[in-house]
Amino acid sequence: MYTVNDIMNTQFKKGVLELCVLVLLDRKDCYGYEMVEEISRNIFISEGTIYPLLKRLKTESLVISYLKESQDGPPRKYYQITELGKEKKEKLVAEWNEFAMGVNNLLYNINNADMEGNGDE
Repeated sequence: MYTVNDIMNTQFKKGVLELCVLVLLDRKDCYGYEMVEEISRNIFISEGTIYPLLKRLKTESLVISYLKESQDGPPRKYYQITELGKEKKEKLVAEWNEFAMGVNNLLYNINNADMEGNGDE
């Protein structure tokens, strides 16, 4: 049975996973499992969460894929960000920065001068 925290954590991860994938692909072309490993160094995700996202990003023309020979077995499907994907990444980064700043302001009471002495006590 899932708790509210589990559901919130899952939804939160889904919301930022697109940003994480586009940021990684803007740095270099990657195959799916490579992205899972890289993201999992910072945020726990399961391998199954990335492939539906990659399919959607490809459908939306934000990424393209190509096969590349592998020394470790069969060819791997690599993903590459498109110009449209780069534009979307920039938009998501700006939205994330604005969101994170607002949350940090709330968490750390950065605007505490605004809250003190406002007559609401």
